[in-house]
Amino acid sequence: MGTSRRGRVGVAMATAMAAAVAAGTAGTAAVTVTAAEALPGGAATVAGSDCPQARGKVERLEGRITPNACAFMERQIAFGELPTGTPPAPGDLTHPRVRAYLDIFDPEATLWEAGGAPQRGRTAIGTSITGSLALVPGLRYRGTDVVADGSTVMFGQWNEVTLKGRTIAYPQIARNVLGDEGRTLQARRYYDRAVLFQDTVPELAPAPLFAGVADATRPRDAEPEAAAPPLPGSPRAGELPERLAAWNGEDADALLVRAGGARLTGPGLAAPLATEAGKRAYLERLFATADLRLKPGQVAVGTSTTYVEWHGTASVADGAGTRTGIPFGIVERFGPGGEWELSFDTLPLVADQKRIGALFQRLAS
Repeated sequence: MGTSRRGRVGVAMATAMAAAVAAGTAGTAAVTVTAAEALPGGAATVAGSDCPQARGKVERLEGRITPNACAFMERQIAFGELPTGTPPAPGDLTHPRVRAYLDIFDPEATLWEAGGAPQRGRTAIGTSITGSLALVPGLRYRGTDVVADGSTVMFGQWNEVTLKGRTIAYPQIARNVLGDEGRTLQARRYYDRAVLFQDTVPELAPAPLFAGVADATRPRDAEPEAAAPPLPGSPRAGELPERLAAWNGEDADALLVRAGGARLTGPGLAAPLATEAGKRAYLERLFATADLRLKPGQVAVGTSTTYVEWHGTASVADGAGTRTGIPFGIVERFGPGGEWELSFDTLPLVADQKRIGALFQRLAS
């Protein structure tokens, strides 16, 4: 992040990063890291020749873009652009938009959506999307910050849906591990479902998790703040085990060391947080609510953007008891302009499954 950027990342660094995380997380699944290798001619050649159809329809595309990654992105974009028309009946896998969605996935694929158990195979995945399109037939999205790192693609997107006459827009990270022909073998989706309810069913919606968290304003005549520290770069290979430990250990100090002068964007924020106090309050609110048990996921490294995925479970003290084993994950994005972006679902942290079910039923009524 900042003006000093990592450029091309070779095989040696990727191998070192994988080894570092594996060594630092004994007993857990090792992180999968692919190599953002330089191609002949360098970055300029890559930018001008790889996957032009996808590149022209996303805001930023970086990384080692294989033919498989290109095929995946073209299918992902095609589904986001295709109108639903008449919504599919429940379980109708022949609907044109459902077919376009299923074309993204390998027949044996798994898909983890926010807040649920993984779905396996095209029948389960297709049945799920028929329910989603029945609720939000106008769903559309555009690609934002996309990093392809060989068989791993982190596809940032900006979603728009209409619910109860209101247009709701929100970010999402579609994380995919690809197989043959660029079809997804394993997918996870990171987005905040709580945004669907705040304005549509406010009488049922839980209080936002991060209500009141913001940078403090200063009086005009106050002393100026000290200069912000330089913007840091993306985490390096040796830092990933410590970063995972910081998330699981609720160590805001360790996480903020990497943040430096970066602006924090995340679920529930009306504006990015620029001050250390604001960022600390955000992390401390999360840690006061949820006990995280995360493992390393995928890492995708581009020329100026890095995505790091952590996934596992959360436990939440809820009234007289504690809800445990809640599926949960976080994706961090370290961007080229001083961004530190977190993507995760706050809904299961503020509502149990019974209440979440009632919220979706009210939306569909």
